[in-house]
Amino acid sequence: MKSKYVLAAVLAVGLLSQAAGAVQESNFVKSLVPGPFILPSEPGTWTWGMAPIYDEAGQVHIFNSIIDKKGSWTTHSKIAHWVANQPEGPYTLLGDVFVSDEASYHNPQISKVGDTYVLVFLLNRHQDVNGSKQEVGIATAKSLMGPWTESPHNPILKATDQNGEHASNPTFVVAPDGQCRIYFKTMTQQNGEIYREISLATSDNIEGPYEVYADNPLISYAEQQIDIEDPYAFYYSGMYYMILEDRMNVKGMLEGTHTGKPRHGGMRPGLIYQSKDGIDWGIPKVGYLTNEIYFGHELARSERPSILWKDGKPDYLYLACHDEDSTAGYILKIDGWEGE
Repeated sequence: MKSKYVLAAVLAVGLLSQAAGAVQESNFVKSLVPGPFILPSEPGTWTWGMAPIYDEAGQVHIFNSIIDKKGSWTTHSKIAHWVANQPEGPYTLLGDVFVSDEASYHNPQISKVGDTYVLVFLLNRHQDVNGSKQEVGIATAKSLMGPWTESPHNPILKATDQNGEHASNPTFVVAPDGQCRIYFKTMTQQNGEIYREISLATSDNIEGPYEVYADNPLISYAEQQIDIEDPYAFYYSGMYYMILEDRMNVKGMLEGTHTGKPRHGGMRPGLIYQSKDGIDWGIPKVGYLTNEIYFGHELARSERPSILWKDGKPDYLYLACHDEDSTAGYILKIDGWEGE
């Protein structure tokens, strides 16, 4: 599925490598081949994010957010289920998985542990139109078709003073020793401003309860007045990895090219971090580029990275992006990546 945009992407990666000092381009970003935009929204709604997984028959299932335009994602988001015969689609909307008048279900991530499917998600029970007081929920099922059972401990990560009254955008990983880990977004205040950072909670059981890591946050640039979000963490080939949205130009800050107050929003390439223990993450590399670079379109936010796995190897990267149409985002083929 090579496209006419691949050359532009390769040239862009080359330019990044010439300019980069502390932040290099990763082998991961070099492996990415642009694919199509997918998941068009129904009239009166908009779709956002894509958490993909293969079933035993080789079909691709996606769980994502559908938001009623009469409200906002903080108050009127539900988690829906799609299926296709291949990653490129076309996808059929199967229906709702979680929808409620009392809570907004948003930004799911999907995993499989043994014979159990695990869905983690942002859970907003407070109907906070500002979107700040969020929490994390988890549900399990023996089939992708359900039924899904929410944990009796939900919200497994609550909004507290310790996390800036904010726990959201979870990503679920099982460590080699069987420990369940959830990396998630928290918030902190620095010089009167709020900044996003990445924290960790662990449990011996999928459903919880989860214990918040004592030395959170794990990744934070609040002292530099920069924030990050949308973690996607995984364990592969003996290492932990985390892909993040570089909202406010961490790359430029690390390279000494950051000038002034950065523009908010995911208008720049994402980052990929590598760690031996999933605690100390070090200096990132460039993890993915932008829709402008991949497709030549007007720059828009590329967010919510999530990987489709096949036979234990990463197959496609899915990115949310509201570009020139009403789709949820686009996919990138991961061509031959074996780690950093």
